[in-house]
Formats: sequence, C-alpha cells, structure tokens
Amino acid sequence: MIKALELAIERVRKLPADRQEFLASVLDEYASDSDAVYSLSADERALVEAGLADLDAGRIVSDAAMAAFWNRHGS
Repeated sequence: MIKALELAIERVRKLPADRQEFLASVLDEYASDSDAVYSLSADERALVEAGLADLDAGRIVSDAAMAAFWNRHGS
C-alpha cells in the first residue's frame, strides 16, 4: 500500500462511523470495477438538469463572488 493511502486511512479512522461507512462504500465501489460507467440516480440527474438550466438562463456566480465566498467561509 502506498504511503498516501495509509495516511488517508489513518485520517478516516478518526471520523464518525457514518462518514467511515460512506467512504468505505465509495472505496469499495471504485475498487470493484474501475471501468464501469457511473449511472446517475434520479435525484442526481435532476440536480444536473437544474444546474444546466441555470447556466442556459445565465444564472451563474462570478469568479469574484466565489472568491469572496471562499474568503469568508474558508477554502
């Protein structure tokens, strides 16, 4: 195992159980078939479509507004 993965696992061990379970499922899914195409859930598809509709309508946040947000809330 590479050192970066060992360090990441050590950090995950300190997380709450629910986050550990989520990360375990993500890692297992990735390791099981890395060539598989991800299929969006209905909720994920709806969110993508809503985002694309916002882009089409010109409802976007400027780079300056995003930079200000991250400066206020940490990056």
